[in-house]
Amino acid sequence: MLEVILCSLITILPDYLFRKYRQGKTWGKEITFFTMWYELRWGISACAILSISLVTLIFYYHPSTTNAAPLFRTVSIMPEKSGRVQHVFVENHQKIKAGTAIFSMYDESQLAAIEQAEANVKQVEAEFSTAYAQLAVAISNVEKANSAYMRSKNEYDRKKKLSLKGNNIISESEVQKMADTLAMNEAGLSISLANQASAQGIIENILPAKKASAIEVLESAIVDEAKRTVYAHIDGELQQFALQPGDFVNPMIRSAGMIVPSSGEASGREAVQAGFNQLAANVIEVGTFAEITCLSKPFTIIPMKVDSVQSVIATGQVRTNETLLDVQERARPGTLTVRLVPLYEGGLDGVIPGTKCVANAYSYHHELLASGTLSTSNTIYLHMVDAVGVVHAIILRMQALLLPVKVLVFSGH
Repeated sequence: MLEVILCSLITILPDYLFRKYRQGKTWGKEITFFTMWYELRWGISACAILSISLVTLIFYYHPSTTNAAPLFRTVSIMPEKSGRVQHVFVENHQKIKAGTAIFSMYDESQLAAIEQAEANVKQVEAEFSTAYAQLAVAISNVEKANSAYMRSKNEYDRKKKLSLKGNNIISESEVQKMADTLAMNEAGLSISLANQASAQGIIENILPAKKASAIEVLESAIVDEAKRTVYAHIDGELQQFALQPGDFVNPMIRSAGMIVPSSGEASGREAVQAGFNQLAANVIEVGTFAEITCLSKPFTIIPMKVDSVQSVIATGQVRTNETLLDVQERARPGTLTVRLVPLYEGGLDGVIPGTKCVANAYSYHHELLASGTLSTSNTIYLHMVDAVGVVHAIILRMQALLLPVKVLVFSGH
């Protein structure tokens, strides 16, 4: 409408003035409501052509969309395992911090597993005492066997020496008998040393490994028990949280509620996502200036800039399945997804995440014009393109003024 009014000032109005002052035709006589379509045909035709061209120029180089909103994500509250709720530590709509306990679940089998693991650790510790006692016995047996071996060896050496002197002082059979006794005592000493090494190995290797394994099982049981208490991992506000002690929670069926982040990119308080027409793909780029107005903050224009542009159109995504894709099913064109951030700090203060917004993006060719590399015609054209952005800015401000009226009066609310 504004474009038509502006165009009529340089088309219809001059045509009317020419008819009046040069041809002497006055309103109400020669020019009436029924004849003006013929008398002012040149001005009306030029106005229509110029209005269509201006609207096309404005909406191409300065795209607008009503598909804009500060989107936010939610974090579902789910335990790792199912169980029955024992304690609830928070309430719905409560603001919580990361690390806050939300609820705990009771599980007798898990408590029994912890008790069993603790008993296994104590059993291994008791085995240490037994092993030390066995080692002491093995050491004593080694000393006893060594003493017997040394006595038999000394006796064998003595009798062997006497037998070598001759004169039948010691018979050969007695010497052989002593040699057999020495061999038996030596074997007994080897057995005692092996028993000592075995007892020492049990203390130094087997029991420590067994104790470490028992402790690991205990720690794992304690960790599993700790998972029965669900904690918040982000700062936010609880929503749709209605758990009561005795409720059964299963992560495969439903969540216990959700947390809406209160800060960060996921909170919807730092950026606005907008979907522009695909024709704007060659116009909108990172750094492009924009403006928005939102229902939750009426009569306010918020300056923004483009932070990122999605490199694909969402409607073109394909997921492999057993059905062949028919492109006709994707007949509805998707939008170019753009992320807008406030131009100034705190620009989105007072804007509720998820609210409906209207966004305008503005082409900006100042740097290109200042480079001096353009021809005269291109320079004039780009100056005109940047100038008509004011018209779109005026339209956005009119929308900001009329948006509450449109919602409250004409939408039936």
